[in-house]
Amino acid sequence: MGMTMSQKILAAHTGLDKVVPGQLIEADLDLVLGNDVTTPVAIKEFEKTGKSEVFDKKKVAIVPDHFTPNKDIKAAEQCKMVRLFARDKEIENYFEVGEMGIEHCLIPEKGLAVPGDLIIGADSHTCTYGALGAFSTGVGSTDMAAGMATGKCWFKVPSAIKFVLKGKPTGWVSGKDVILHIIGMIGVDGALYKSMEVMGDGLKYLTMDDRFTIANMAIEAGAKNGIFVVDDITLEYVKEHSVKDFKVFEPDSDAEYDEVYEIDLGTIKPTVAFPHLPENTRTIDEVGDVEIDQVVIGSCTNGRMGDLRVAAEILRGKKVKKGVRCIVFPGTQNIYLQALREGIISDLVEAGAVVSTPTCGPCLGGHMGILAKGERAVSTTNRNFVGRMGHPESEVYLASPAVAAASAITGKITDPASVSSARK
Repeated sequence: MGMTMSQKILAAHTGLDKVVPGQLIEADLDLVLGNDVTTPVAIKEFEKTGKSEVFDKKKVAIVPDHFTPNKDIKAAEQCKMVRLFARDKEIENYFEVGEMGIEHCLIPEKGLAVPGDLIIGADSHTCTYGALGAFSTGVGSTDMAAGMATGKCWFKVPSAIKFVLKGKPTGWVSGKDVILHIIGMIGVDGALYKSMEVMGDGLKYLTMDDRFTIANMAIEAGAKNGIFVVDDITLEYVKEHSVKDFKVFEPDSDAEYDEVYEIDLGTIKPTVAFPHLPENTRTIDEVGDVEIDQVVIGSCTNGRMGDLRVAAEILRGKKVKKGVRCIVFPGTQNIYLQALREGIISDLVEAGAVVSTPTCGPCLGGHMGILAKGERAVSTTNRNFVGRMGHPESEVYLASPAVAAASAITGKITDPASVSSARK
């Protein structure tokens, strides 16, 4: 049998002609990533190796983004530790306040992830870069330390599930609705330690922002990684953002998949994940009357330009309902700046939203937008576990930027078509 995209990338980075599911390999890495929460632990483990330098100063990236700008003294001390390490090791791709962004928005924007790359990151949503045709996966801080020291990492080769997308999304349906639909269909362990490989004619209707969102939440289905076939849309993005050489890997025609799902994008409706799991999905017509206290638009899942444009399109000329807090946080400084230039920030502020610096804080209940007991939030983030955004008796409903923006206007979970003309 042939190999999947993921298996081909792993084989190439191991120097083998072929790998098979379940095989243990040691592979060369193209990028090792960490943030302000995971890197301090990795630094302590790195020091135990006795190495004085990282394996490649260009192939390590560190982005303090979770509790920054620092929310308290402990966060400040963690970031200081990371900053000094990056300075001492002369790590080229260190991005802090003023030039930073949410890591999984920033890394593609900087061109640090390209098709065919093998990337590990001490953050579970490192799988985001699979949208570019890379094998990219989250690891623990110890693996990050070993990666920084040696440029290598151990992997168990995953088997794969194929998702064939066809048709064209309708109305306000976006990549967020597609991935929530998939997770609702297969469950949060439906792809456990497998590669979710996405292809099909329907890809031409999905922007890179859509694809980043889908790949980002592969981990919410338990996957080892998510990966898209590389097409003209991918290549156009890479050409704009990267100067790195790259190689495109396509699945063999006789590649073996554990399961194959065909999904007609035209049948998907705006979808919401109810508390307290991403698999607890309902289409917008099944939601019922759910009043909310807060709306969060942004994160590594939905903080890109396309997301902000959608939110502004719905909120423009309208008002966030009194009593509802609407927080927007762009994914990077460049996205923030572009949104300023397009008038999006003005539209959002005039509607009654507040706009934050790029940070992960609201997503994980770290800082900004903490929920109190009994409060409900509609959020474009990726997880709605118990206590994810604050009090353990609060509730988080995952949705697209369109649903989130519409809900901010009405104060309850709302179909965006009911407040703004549906897109064609």
